[in-house]
Amino acid sequence: MDRDQSIDALSALAHATRLDVFRLLVRAGADGMAAGEIADTLAVRQNTMSANLAVLSRAGLVRAERRGRSVIYCADFEGMRGLLAFLMEDCCGGNPALCQPVLDEIACAC
Repeated sequence: MDRDQSIDALSALAHATRLDVFRLLVRAGADGMAAGEIADTLAVRQNTMSANLAVLSRAGLVRAERRGRSVIYCADFEGMRGLLAFLMEDCCGGNPALCQPVLDEIACAC
């Protein structure tokens, strides 16, 4: 991920509803959720949710896939890894032991 893509991703997450959507989709995992289900869960109007999902999708943080007649949204974990890698690429001045607590905190325990 480059600087401009990182700015887009961070801008997308710098909004309360979009941050809530992304975190909800992270919890949903590979199963993802339909837009209407996301809107209902977060008590957001469906047209507002569609706009927020579009912003997250353009930022590379959410992907949509058709499953039957439904469009299911999932967190794009590669996009988030790219953002985290960009943010931490010059971390710790070459001393990886300093980064280990951060890596331990964000590592998936599943």
